[in-house]
Amino acid sequence: MPIIEVNHVTKEYQLGQIKSLKTTALNQWRRLTGQPVEERAPFKALDDINFKVEQGEVLGIIGHNGAGKSTMLKLLANISKPSSGSVTIKGKVAPLIEVGAGLVGDLTGRENIYLNGAILGIPKSEINSKFDDIVAFAELEEFIDTPIKRYSSGMQVRLGFSIATSVESDILIVDEVLAVGDLAFQRKCFDRMEGLIKKQGKTVLIVSHNVRQLEQICTRMIMLEKGEILLDSSPAEVSSLFFLKSNQKIQQQSSERVITEAIAEDEIEFVGCEVLDQTGNPSSHIEYQSPCTIRCQFRALRPLSKIVFFIGLHTTDFVHVTANETFLVPQNLLPGSHTFELQINAMALLPSVYAVRIWIGQIEGQVKFSAKNLSSFQVVTEDFGVARQQDAGFIELPGKWSFSTDTSNEEQQNA
Repeated sequence: MPIIEVNHVTKEYQLGQIKSLKTTALNQWRRLTGQPVEERAPFKALDDINFKVEQGEVLGIIGHNGAGKSTMLKLLANISKPSSGSVTIKGKVAPLIEVGAGLVGDLTGRENIYLNGAILGIPKSEINSKFDDIVAFAELEEFIDTPIKRYSSGMQVRLGFSIATSVESDILIVDEVLAVGDLAFQRKCFDRMEGLIKKQGKTVLIVSHNVRQLEQICTRMIMLEKGEILLDSSPAEVSSLFFLKSNQKIQQQSSERVITEAIAEDEIEFVGCEVLDQTGNPSSHIEYQSPCTIRCQFRALRPLSKIVFFIGLHTTDFVHVTANETFLVPQNLLPGSHTFELQINAMALLPSVYAVRIWIGQIEGQVKFSAKNLSSFQVVTEDFGVARQQDAGFIELPGKWSFSTDTSNEEQQNA
């Protein structure tokens, strides 16, 4: 029997600024005189959402910014009400939506533990029994009697998370709390969440932008887009769709801007760059491990000597992943149009979106042209085992697995 039921839920907000007193009075006068009143357009943060969650299920909710994820969690946590539809929850809910939001700056860490515990419905006797564990998990033993206003932001969120995860509840509703603190504390948060899920069997609804992290702990995932459910399925299938959508969006954004670092305008005029697939046609999609070609064209405005070419690839956040150059074979060029190509035998980069960077200059290092974010393209594959590795790195290392068992201990035991 479902522990959570969401039936035809819609949440609307009014767009626009709050009206002035003058505008409000004018609108009231228009209503009294039968004249039309200009209404602000409603915005549907959620539009006819339906799903159920069984007891012990771990449901991840993902989507791009503005998809409606946090709005959904606030409805489930009873922080806000739906405009239409119904949300039915059977059991005690512990919302971890704004970690540390209830901490009072003038109170000490000790006082905040008891205050927040009371707000979250934890009996004082339970807080007393858990107090040492809360402080130890937050790593605040030396500062527990110091006012919160003297804590760093990281110390505050550590304390907030430690208090919130101490609540005894049937359902956990979590919004991005696995990203609090430094990397070491994030690991502790993740381990604690795994413990709550696997050892205590709690029902969990969790929102996070770390999709791979959700894949590890969720039994099911939902992807929201513009307030609607785009896909409700297994973590692997929903993650694949999310990365596909992300890559398409990134590729579109990348194609709209080129970062030019240097250009000798009186010597060279760059014409363009394109990526060709294995058939020799320009393409924005290159099949993983297939041959491809990067072709660049430019015009020399005067004779150029000892010219070398450099073609590199970088990620959408400008991490340089590979490059080739012609420093051993410099070229002397006459004025006119020129083309240079880099033929790649097999595209070894894992599926994701990449872009081309170009450097043209003389062997001594004098730059004629240099730019990044030229001709973005997406590496694709139908091999799911390869596609899901895109968050692990940039390339797949070919290798062969082997396994063996040491039987010496077993032989000694039988002797």
